[in-house]
Amino acid sequence: MSSKNVKIAQPYAEAFLELSSKGSLESVINDLNCVSSSVSGSAELKTLLSNPLINSQTKKNVVRSVFNDKIDSNTLKFLLVLCDRGRISYLESIIDKALELAYKAASIETVKVISSVPFTSAQQEALISKLKKMTGAEQIRLEITTNSNLIGGFIVQVGSKIIDTSIQGQLKQLSSYLGSSVL
Repeated sequence: MSSKNVKIAQPYAEAFLELSSKGSLESVINDLNCVSSSVSGSAELKTLLSNPLINSQTKKNVVRSVFNDKIDSNTLKFLLVLCDRGRISYLESIIDKALELAYKAASIETVKVISSVPFTSAQQEALISKLKKMTGAEQIRLEITTNSNLIGGFIVQVGSKIIDTSIQGQLKQLSSYLGSSVL
């Protein structure tokens, strides 16, 4: 997210969560995930919402038709306000920021994991258990991606902390160590 997007997304995300604080945080997170997956899953919807040549009324009609029965009425009203204010083009940034804040409020830690091979469900549960102890979070949400270049092992990112147990990372560390001892 660019710094301009963050500056725009932050107040809207905070306002949305404040507006939604009357309801269940779980339903707010579900609504945000629904909107996020719908927008990221449809290039046409993303293009339409970010096109400055399409008027706000058309965008509002599209938002209503796509999300009317899928999300809470407060969330829908918030999306319509974004259309009115000309900020719907920043929807992905706003949703990402709102999800980040909602997860934090619900004591859910989002952890990014890059693995050389896909995890089994037992491995995921074991990792979640260890991460709960490490972070003190009540719940852990894993974002797992695979990267065969790691050769073996995985990399875990919790906030700004990175734990690299991959073979590629160990080789880099060994190379760095050997390179510095030769000099």
